[in-house]
Amino acid sequence: MVTSTMLQDNSTDTPTINSQISQFIQWFCILSIIISFSFFLCFITLVSNIFFKTPILRNSARYVLFVFLLLNDTLYLLLGFYLMLASIYSLHTPVPLCYILYTLSSAAFRVTPCNLAAMALERYVAICHPLQHMELCTPQRANVVFIGMCSLMLIPFLIEFFVMASSMTNIFKLYLICRHENLIFNPIQNVIRSVALIFCFTSVGIVIVFTYVRIMQVAKKVTPQSSSAFKAGRTVMIHAFQVLLCTSALLTILTQSFSTKWPGILATVHFFVFTCLPRFLSPLIYGLRDELLRQLIKKSFSRYFG
Repeated sequence: MVTSTMLQDNSTDTPTINSQISQFIQWFCILSIIISFSFFLCFITLVSNIFFKTPILRNSARYVLFVFLLLNDTLYLLLGFYLMLASIYSLHTPVPLCYILYTLSSAAFRVTPCNLAAMALERYVAICHPLQHMELCTPQRANVVFIGMCSLMLIPFLIEFFVMASSMTNIFKLYLICRHENLIFNPIQNVIRSVALIFCFTSVGIVIVFTYVRIMQVAKKVTPQSSSAFKAGRTVMIHAFQVLLCTSALLTILTQSFSTKWPGILATVHFFVFTCLPRFLSPLIYGLRDELLRQLIKKSFSRYFG
């Protein structure tokens, strides 16, 4: 009788210990995300401060697009972090609000590769059409291009919303856990999402391949390896690598299919590895590689910490 009671106590203690370990790992991942995001915000603040204080950067379409890239990634990470916490802790949200948050987050995810494609096109114009570069690649045109990309990325979500609203009349009265799969009320929504995503990344891939091939064709006609054409080709390759980093977030679709005892841990690890780290590394890789921006960052560091 005593032995059976002891076995029961041990069996009830084990889930409690596992739950405590799960909570500890989950909070450790969340804390790591907050700390990493804080450093990312410091970098964004530093670059933005340099951008607005340096006329050369403000008058360059490439750096205007780069600052838009940083701001867009910040919005994406903030919304993604909130949606992750809402999913983990089962926070029920009204469907309209949830769909707005989901739309802004997903649109920001798709705008980033389009922004990188626009930056690659800027390098293409600078190398292959240098006489037209000053006319075509202006800061004002960069603003228009970014606004146009954002507007274009929102169109599939508006179509999806009308499909979703027509499928359920009481949609505005519903509350649900804010996950993208919970917002599926009609199978057509999956088709719209897939087509829009494929179109987005296919277009970006075509643009980057085209710009790289054309730039390298010009570079082959120039003998020195340190020419601006070769540098532009390497820059386009960096943009291609940045696009690959962005697409790593899609890997969560594959890994989420595996069953797990700790869905909270899986969600935080997914968000940190596949969403945060690529967005943290992407601007650092480009920002620190750019000679002018790297020099200005060094000067800022020496001014504040020297």
